[in-house]
Amino acid sequence: MRAIVPLDSTNRFGVGETAEPDVAYGDLLVSVRATALNRADLLQKRGLYPPPPGASPILGLEMAGVVEEGAGPWKPGDRVMALLPGGGYAERARIPSGMAMRIPDTLSFEEAAAIPEVFLTAYLNLFQLGGLRDGQTALVHAGASGVGTAAIQLAREAGVRTLVTAGSQAKREACLALGADAAFDYRAGPFAPEVQRATGGRGVNVILDFVGASYWEQNLDSLAVDGKLIIVGTMGGTQVPGLDLGRLLARRLQVLGTALRSQPPEKKVSLTAAFADFALPRFASGRLKPIVDSVWDWADVEQAHAHMEANRNIGKIVLRVQ
Repeated sequence: MRAIVPLDSTNRFGVGETAEPDVAYGDLLVSVRATALNRADLLQKRGLYPPPPGASPILGLEMAGVVEEGAGPWKPGDRVMALLPGGGYAERARIPSGMAMRIPDTLSFEEAAAIPEVFLTAYLNLFQLGGLRDGQTALVHAGASGVGTAAIQLAREAGVRTLVTAGSQAKREACLALGADAAFDYRAGPFAPEVQRATGGRGVNVILDFVGASYWEQNLDSLAVDGKLIIVGTMGGTQVPGLDLGRLLARRLQVLGTALRSQPPEKKVSLTAAFADFALPRFASGRLKPIVDSVWDWADVEQAHAHMEANRNIGKIVLRVQ
């Protein structure tokens, strides 16, 4: 089958040939129509984020397509979308039947491909790990990213107030249009004082952070008593000099590190089921929507990756596979 593979020793990627996926009992074989970019793809290209044991070495953590070989409740011809441990940048992908979600009739394959990774990441961290509930407040960094735009919408639907950071006026306006209650320009100065002003000095209950070390002090300053800092990325570094654990004890703060890709399959199936119950009716009605920044032919994968690396996107960058 065709897939996005390294084309030469310079690590340039493009469409080439590779082996068909192995399909086990209980798996679906899906003809992929669209996939979407994640920053993990860029890291994996550089050898910095290898796939979990047993996962496809092909890039791509999500896909939308049509079932070719069914299992469980699924039959050939069903339109499905799913989270993947790898293998989305290919003509066909294998998924456990419990990982598949039915694509609402109102969504295209390109829109559906923009859902699994970011919405499941946001749902896991805001609700299952963060424990957010109606009336509480979250701070979401990189608010205009794929996960950020998903988190804003999910929080809004759960009655959670959201504050976000974003680096351009256009991105902040997009976040506010999705339902964020306030948007701060992290380039203009410290965000922690803005968070304190917006919360009347109480701070936020949960922070969803992609930055890491460089935001450590401000994140702690932004949390309420019993607040949770959930770290899902370290774009700003991994080492915190002079770490003072006493600050965590004094206000009973929790720091959680998490990654969706390395979760065991049974956890992903359980997460998918909970998310589908909450979100699929809302996608069907239009209350939730995938935010698609742009759609690229998969032959233009290098240009699409460059677009992500330049931080130009608001929402998801999608590859049309066939």
